[in-house]
Amino acid sequence: MTDHVLVSQADGVCELRLNRPEKRNAITFAMYDALWDALVRAEADDSVRVILLSGAGASFTAGNDLLDFVDRPPGPDSGPIRFIRLLPKIHKVLIAAVHGSTVGIGVTMLLHCDLVLAARSTRLSLPFVKLGLVPEAGSSLLLPRLIGHQRAAELLFLGAPIDSATALSLGIVNRVVEDDVLLEEARTWATKVAEQPAGALRATKHLLRSETGVSARIEEEVQVFQERLGSAEFKNAVQAFFGKGRSS
Repeated sequence: MTDHVLVSQADGVCELRLNRPEKRNAITFAMYDALWDALVRAEADDSVRVILLSGAGASFTAGNDLLDFVDRPPGPDSGPIRFIRLLPKIHKVLIAAVHGSTVGIGVTMLLHCDLVLAARSTRLSLPFVKLGLVPEAGSSLLLPRLIGHQRAAELLFLGAPIDSATALSLGIVNRVVEDDVLLEEARTWATKVAEQPAGALRATKHLLRSETGVSARIEEEVQVFQERLGSAEFKNAVQAFFGKGRSS
């Protein structure tokens, strides 16, 4: 386990807080393992009705730790793949509180959340193509379904960040609040949801999320994503990003 993921529980809410602020909460393999374990435990705990995702420091998450991925490309049973396969299978209500620069998996996991509260400072970006990769976590299916093909293509092809107001207008987030009240508002929201009848919550989420295509799309993405991790485009993009002259 790692102290880069903090787990707390109260009043029917299990909060998973990314806690690697010095790296803008870039997610390592160890953090993926910790997130997967905490989600599985929360799913199995009848006292938990809501899972709240948040991040410490200046941003929710900068996405994957690229050096981790270059040094150890994730295999089919690795922590990152287990995590994204778990997302569409979560039965508890999933809420996210996002702020600052939120990148890659930090955005695609929002598509699996039932409610998303964003701070005004939020900037969402999906730079997969820029890195020589493809989108993951079912986002190539869920994002165009949510915002339309053309707008999804713009976000994915160009990878340019969008601000919180744009994310709200697109329907990616539910509400925008000031940064200094984000966590307080998110926890209040989570507690209110957790107070609802557990059976009705679970059944309503099932109805809202009922479909058969996401898991199959994740498998397709996993295959292509793993292929792209071995590509020269990805390695050259990471080398340029860090400017460390790592060989490709």
